[in-house]
Amino acid sequence: MDWAQLWEIASKPDNIPIVALLFLVPFFTWYAFRQAFANDRLIDRLEQDKALAKTHHRKVEPFRKEWEQKVYVWPYLLRIEFLVSIVVTVILMVWSITLNAPLEEPANPNLTMNPSKAPWYFLGLQEMLVYFDPWIAGVLMPSLIVVGLMVIPYIDMNPLGNGYYTFRQRKFALLTFGFGFIILWLVMVFIGTFIRGPGWMWFWPGATWDHHRLVFETNRDLHEILGVTGGQPWIGLVGATAVGLYFAIFGWLTHKLITWNDFNRKIYERMTLVQYLTLQTFLVIMWALPVKILLRLLFRVKYVMVTPWFNI
Repeated sequence: MDWAQLWEIASKPDNIPIVALLFLVPFFTWYAFRQAFANDRLIDRLEQDKALAKTHHRKVEPFRKEWEQKVYVWPYLLRIEFLVSIVVTVILMVWSITLNAPLEEPANPNLTMNPSKAPWYFLGLQEMLVYFDPWIAGVLMPSLIVVGLMVIPYIDMNPLGNGYYTFRQRKFALLTFGFGFIILWLVMVFIGTFIRGPGWMWFWPGATWDHHRLVFETNRDLHEILGVTGGQPWIGLVGATAVGLYFAIFGWLTHKLITWNDFNRKIYERMTLVQYLTLQTFLVIMWALPVKILLRLLFRVKYVMVTPWFNI
């Protein structure tokens, strides 16, 4: 194991934010769920004790005892925010002084970097280029992410969980967002930083980056695996059938996920047809990313649907 190679990657100035994410995201995820579970326990108590519900706070306050009263924004909250701003400013100053900016020499067409990697916040998109056409990974998927975040307030019919942490009242939203952000985005950034090496080949953490490594793996389209070689339109029909089956199967699974308990069914009944179809569309497309990754890594499937205009 070449741990010096791993340390060289982790200590690069432009990779420091990713190393920080490895610690900060798990900590704050744990802390948020800790507060959510505490509020869920309080909700159970207030539901069982009607007299207590008339006088008790509606949520658990962090860093405060149960019997203490609420405090005003000034000076308590603003004092904490002022101290936090000072601490963050000091951290940024020390960071900028001790670490060099990740600037490189002017581009040289005779000497191409290998691997050539995008900034850390774009590595997820660069990793997606392995599994999708460039227009899908670079244009369609990012656009769907932005549009999907914009439509959340218009399709979210759950009136609970506003202004306080809760898991019981927001299971579907929390699990969906956590899967999309942590699993489908941060893991892709981690793979692009620590696992993808020269030639964008797969190197496990600690392995030596061998620039002369050869990988004899053949990627084939789905119609080639099924033995369909009659040309268009048969190749396109095979892919369209596979894509249609995917939407049918995962649409059904998504519906079962949306209505898997009484609480979710009540939210589902409040939704209009447009809201429900919008939610289904974005969730089914979100599932397509891990499905396509597994097809490539496990079965070496390059494209599922091949047409003269675009490939999926």
